[in-house]
Amino acid sequence: MTPGTPGRPETPEATETHLLGGRVRCFQPAKGYRTAIDAVLLAAAVPAKAGERVLDVGTGVGASAFCVAVRAMESRVVGLELQALLAGLAQQGIDANNFGARVRVVTGDLLTPPDELEPASFDHVMSNPPYMPAGKGHPPPDPMKATAMVEGRAKLPLWLRFCVDRVKAGGSCTVIHRADRLREVCDGLTGEGCGALEVLPIAPIPDATAKRVIVRGWKGRAGETIFYPPLVLHAAEIHPDGHRRPYSEAAQSVLRDAEPLL
Repeated sequence: MTPGTPGRPETPEATETHLLGGRVRCFQPAKGYRTAIDAVLLAAAVPAKAGERVLDVGTGVGASAFCVAVRAMESRVVGLELQALLAGLAQQGIDANNFGARVRVVTGDLLTPPDELEPASFDHVMSNPPYMPAGKGHPPPDPMKATAMVEGRAKLPLWLRFCVDRVKAGGSCTVIHRADRLREVCDGLTGEGCGALEVLPIAPIPDATAKRVIVRGWKGRAGETIFYPPLVLHAAEIHPDGHRRPYSEAAQSVLRDAEPLL
């Protein structure tokens, strides 16, 4: 989802995934890029209501957009996606979920955004920007996954600037990112005019260091930053199969029962 020149759409081999306890159907490439629970958690932190417009920047296959559309049944959601392959799968999901015109995917680049994504035209904006800074770490070998996970020409400050620019005064901007980049996210949002930040760390197991963080800010609103206790994803005990831990009750309420965060 890093900016570049959108390619011609193709039809990759895809698999179907169900989210929110089966309420959402989502299609994703069978290999390489795979949507994660981060998308569901991000959507749960967006305070969308009936009739409001939501923009999902870097929507991928549409997982976050679909979850918001199901949680706020009369909201209208637009997803912006650079990679035409993923945008095509998002459209497949729109059709399968019978969202009609209430959910749309737009193929384009946030550095040269489509004209229809006008500034200050959305009640809420959400985003799951690429987690890895350019030139650091080991990018995935799959090009589609690498584009989604590693920053390109649009570094994190530009992602955040675009998000804040598209939200109305008084609206919210919600971002999920790596916990070790929390300061960058907070500085980027406040530097673009968002205040009254709310921060939710996401820890894998009890007493573990948070790996992800959700940050929500309000455009044009002043206020202190609030830090919430971490959301713990997995219970302490090992699953009977010995290979995975069950989700905690708090995580299941969000991932399965569509309960909100923040």
